[in-house]
Amino acid sequence: MQAQEILTKEQAVSLALENNYGVKIAKNAVAVAENNTNILNTGFLPTLTGNAGANYNLDNTEAEFSDGRPDAVLNGAESSNYNASLSLNYTLFDGLGRRYNYKRLKEQYQLSELQARETIETTILQLFSVYYNVAQLSDNLNALEETLNNTKDRLIRAEYQFEYGQSTKLEVLNAEVDINTDSINIINTKQDLKIAKRDLKLVLGDVYSNDFNVETDVEFALQFHKDSLFEKAKSRNVALLQTEKNILISQLDISSGKSAYLPTVGLSGTYGWNKNNNNAVALLAVSTNTGLSAGLNLSWNLFDGGATITRVKNAKINLETQKLQKENILLNIERDFNNAWDNYQNKLKIYNIQEKNIVTAQNNFDRTQEKFKIGQVNSIEFRQAQVNLLNAELSRNQAKFAAKLSELEVLQISGELLNIQF
Repeated sequence: MQAQEILTKEQAVSLALENNYGVKIAKNAVAVAENNTNILNTGFLPTLTGNAGANYNLDNTEAEFSDGRPDAVLNGAESSNYNASLSLNYTLFDGLGRRYNYKRLKEQYQLSELQARETIETTILQLFSVYYNVAQLSDNLNALEETLNNTKDRLIRAEYQFEYGQSTKLEVLNAEVDINTDSINIINTKQDLKIAKRDLKLVLGDVYSNDFNVETDVEFALQFHKDSLFEKAKSRNVALLQTEKNILISQLDISSGKSAYLPTVGLSGTYGWNKNNNNAVALLAVSTNTGLSAGLNLSWNLFDGGATITRVKNAKINLETQKLQKENILLNIERDFNNAWDNYQNKLKIYNIQEKNIVTAQNNFDRTQEKFKIGQVNSIEFRQAQVNLLNAELSRNQAKFAAKLSELEVLQISGELLNIQF
């Protein structure tokens, strides 16, 4: 038999960060924001424009000269004009609007990084939710198969006992019914496991074509005390950091809006070439001009109908809104952190209790099995001990992975999810 590949937690995280479509989209958004912070998008560089043109005229002309020459009549007179120029424009001062816009673009880039981080954290939580579901179903399947093997041994024993007259046919029938029940549970669990693996492949970007297994062991890595972890939550929570960036952006929006109150000063320069081919009645048959021109211009929008005033007022209101959102997020963080912490502590206690319950259930099953072999207990009592052990194992498996997911939620709220070793 060919052993199935083991997909480790580290491999799963690496594959998800590389191939998950949500993460890819978030990284593209960061790349766009980074491009926007380039000096080519800030307005600090001059603009250079090239122009060229050609005109052709065919006219009928009647000319009367003031110097006494006889009048002239010219039909089908041809003339043409050709021109080319390069124009350079540079804004020296625009009320500091470019400066604030450039700062805003840099803050927007950092905000996009935080948004990508939030997507990554959400993807990791989604990944482990599915990953641990596969792990739990794998452990459950092992427990169910072990139960089925014990039931098959019981059936063989019951058949021998019936054959030698030591028990009735009822013992054989009960064992066969229990085998059918255990087999159905295995079939359903295998189907659930296939579905869970498909869900995991989807989170990974569907890069696995062959079947695989996952790691089923977990380590609880939360080493922080509650108070220190809560302080981290108030300074590293990704939603809070995004709000703080939005506050900075709103402050820059106010400054950028106020820049419209100031004048704009710019430089302009043009180098041009112009050639005219005139018709016969013109004083000059051909004229060609080349030259360089430069100028300094000032523009001051003294009143734009109140658009700038309205824009600044709205920016101030938006700043106040962002500050209110920050206060609201801080309250939500405190509530969510306390809920997540208590949930983690409770599930960790439940898991520890379930671990002890496994020991008790295993001892009970082992003793019942020994007594069953020597005929001191019947098949019903043996089956009850078997079911109790199975239920204890299934409950332990659920508690184990539920506690681990709760730990990850605490780390995500505190901003430490991406700083741990998976």
